[in-house]
Amino acid sequence: MFGYITVNRAELKVKESAAYDAYYCGLCHALHGLHGRAGQLTLTYDMTFLVILLNGVYEHEMHEKTGRCLVHPMKKHTERWNDFSSYCADMNILLAYHNLLDDWQDDRKLSRYAAAQLLSKTYRGIREKYPRQHQAVVDYMKALSACEKSCSDNVEEAACLTGKMLAEIFVCREDAWASDLRQMGFFLGKFIYLMDAYEDIEKDAVSGNYNPFMTIKDHENFDSECQNMLMMQMAECCRAFERLPIVQDAGILRNILYSGVWAKFASVYNKRNKAGENE
Repeated sequence: MFGYITVNRAELKVKESAAYDAYYCGLCHALHGLHGRAGQLTLTYDMTFLVILLNGVYEHEMHEKTGRCLVHPMKKHTERWNDFSSYCADMNILLAYHNLLDDWQDDRKLSRYAAAQLLSKTYRGIREKYPRQHQAVVDYMKALSACEKSCSDNVEEAACLTGKMLAEIFVCREDAWASDLRQMGFFLGKFIYLMDAYEDIEKDAVSGNYNPFMTIKDHENFDSECQNMLMMQMAECCRAFERLPIVQDAGILRNILYSGVWAKFASVYNKRNKAGENE
């Protein structure tokens, strides 16, 4: 489901692009250090965004190093990380573990089950360390499964489930900023769910998988209807973001929220319409 919350690279300044890559590599560093090679494979742009966001709110000391890795053995790169990188690495594992099990239950792919088992030991530690976030993910998976089994065509119901779950992930501590972080997570979660459903609608129509857009996919204005829904979610997300006291890396975060997510939408939109023209 994840992968929609990323930068519009063409609109980033050179220094911002380098900083974003350093955060991304720092999260990869944290995943490897805490959860091994298997953990590294769960790396996502979405949790990179959360690292930058939380660091912007709390401005904790960063660690940096320059070196090479297995993915980029020929070129040195900078890794930037702190305790929020560790938190987001744990959340990455928590989400990935349940996503892998969900894929296993849906498609019975042994590779997904095997990957989940590789993460099971470290997952149990995260479950004990973050009971609130863990319970939010467990409740989400159960509620989403029930929603899918009922074949609900209520788009808001399905999207809100993801929003409620991600709201708890976005809050790493209960303090003065928790309310706005929850609001950001809630509406960003809804956006992610709706984007995923929009991108997968044709595939789901063939496979028979649940998709809340199925009853409206043949509407003449389907694309614009979906875009309007997405715009409403991001408007609320950005409203909460602008209330947060963020100065550090604000340019990167605004690039993602105001440009990156829409570059992703445009890519999906163009792909869908190109496929339609070729039919």
